[in-house]
Amino acid sequence: MNYIIFGGTGFIGTHLIDLLRDEVVTDADKVYALDIVMPGKEGVVPGIVGKIDGVEYIRCDVRQPINVDIKTTNDDIIFNLAAVHRTPGHKDFEYFETNILGAENVTAFAEKNGIKKILFTSSIAPYGPAEELKEETTLPTPETPYGISKLVAEKIHEKWQVKDSSRELTIVRPGIVFGKGEHGNFTRLYWGIRKRYFFYTGRKDTIKGGIYVKDLVRFFKFRMIDNSYPGTDLFNCTFEPAYTIEQICETIKSATGMKRHIFQVPGKLLMAAATIIGPLGGKKVGIHPARVKKLMVSTNVSGEKLMNSGYQFHYTLEEAIEDWYKDCGEEGLN
Repeated sequence: MNYIIFGGTGFIGTHLIDLLRDEVVTDADKVYALDIVMPGKEGVVPGIVGKIDGVEYIRCDVRQPINVDIKTTNDDIIFNLAAVHRTPGHKDFEYFETNILGAENVTAFAEKNGIKKILFTSSIAPYGPAEELKEETTLPTPETPYGISKLVAEKIHEKWQVKDSSRELTIVRPGIVFGKGEHGNFTRLYWGIRKRYFFYTGRKDTIKGGIYVKDLVRFFKFRMIDNSYPGTDLFNCTFEPAYTIEQICETIKSATGMKRHIFQVPGKLLMAAATIIGPLGGKKVGIHPARVKKLMVSTNVSGEKLMNSGYQFHYTLEEAIEDWYKDCGEEGLN
């Protein structure tokens, strides 16, 4: 059988491939990583995305109809991880173009080839910004092009599934995904603390739902490979309960042996500074108005359904940071 990973050279895709090769794939199986960029210098995750032995890499733009030379079987599994996701960082139309056309073209590829199992990585962005707890039954109210495009993409995948009751679709809405090669929120947070330019923005109790990438891909395996679940199901993928920004910072310091005091700064003051510094290159270190605003708003997402699904987490938050730190040679988090 084949494991077909759209977005396979990215952060999550690379960790998924590592897991498949270590624990799943036999000599009779094939792993295909389809992406618009190839590993190495071209890769979107420098330093982690090198070509992995036993994986066939195929250049593929999901915005276009997918015509690739793969001998598919009815037992194949698709992991659709392809997306334009980083915010800020893209023009509005780019989120719609990639995320919506990508969903249409990936499901059309599955339809054409008789593939009955898809896992789709969505986002918590469809919930919209709000302090209230968001469960899978919460009405989505997205306010950004990214969140809107992801919600539409979910519906496209659901439309594919309902055409055949034997088809299996798992939609995951991960919180902040962290781990080696992330180069995102947690990485910036670590270096901000270490270099003393991170401050609590007006509050320390902002809730930030998140999950370690190695647990996320293990949940993929649990749903799509270890078990069979015909129909459609949706899961928030976060620790339960979610942690506050203060708890995350203290855990990062403890797990990496860092001694730092983090000051609390009025939110309006830091936002004013970000408005000035952002256009001068502040985005590189996270001092950007959009990112400062994100720090001030909770991503209060319930992981209770995931916790009750039968999946057993392999890492606590501290164990996850320690494992990531070890993966980086205990020199930092990258």
